[in-house]
Amino acid sequence: MNFEVYCDESLPDLFTSKKPRAKYLMIGALWLPADLREEAKAKIARLRERHNVHGEMKWRKISPSRVDFYAEVIDMFFAYGSDMRFRCIAVDHEKTNLENLHDGDGELGFYKFYYQLLHHWILDFNEYTVFCDLKSNRSPTRLAELRKVLSNANLSAEILNVQPLPSGQLVLMQLCDILLGAANSRLNFKAPASPAKLAIVERIEARLGRGIGPTWKSEEKFNVFKIDLQGGW
Repeated sequence: MNFEVYCDESLPDLFTSKKPRAKYLMIGALWLPADLREEAKAKIARLRERHNVHGEMKWRKISPSRVDFYAEVIDMFFAYGSDMRFRCIAVDHEKTNLENLHDGDGELGFYKFYYQLLHHWILDFNEYTVFCDLKSNRSPTRLAELRKVLSNANLSAEILNVQPLPSGQLVLMQLCDILLGAANSRLNFKAPASPAKLAIVERIEARLGRGIGPTWKSEEKFNVFKIDLQGGW
């Protein structure tokens, strides 16, 4: 089967900030069979028309006037069951020194976390295309290297591409942003900053039947995995 994976990040500057405002760097990914892409996009487009919501969907754009739209987007995500899944990792910056772990190459360390996010959900005999939010890297070969390492670690699967694209072009990456924002709000801040965002978090938790928090790797629908590195790997 051919899968597509849409990735996003929250607080990517946490490891370089002199005044970090949170504990965890968050990286998330939305996974689905490629043949469901157009159907899911069409469903979101219909929701946009019904609620008169246009422009890029983002966690930070959730507001009282749009909360019903975002709630229905969440319901759509859960309606797909195991065909549409979300996984994120939370990296404790207080216990991780990217510079020391990787000979001064913090960017390399960052993409090793991307590897951890992706590797554990890649299954044998499937094909994967990974889309990452476009960002500036010091080394232009980072994503090519990530694809190569994933391919070497998953010889019975095929990693077709790891490609950067602007999130504004990918509505499913925007859905990842919403789910990641909800997870980030619980792990880093315990509660969202606004009642509208809290309503979306509670909608997710009601559908999960539990609070958003760390899970086992085996959790298949909404997986939140904490990484606390105090040494190397």
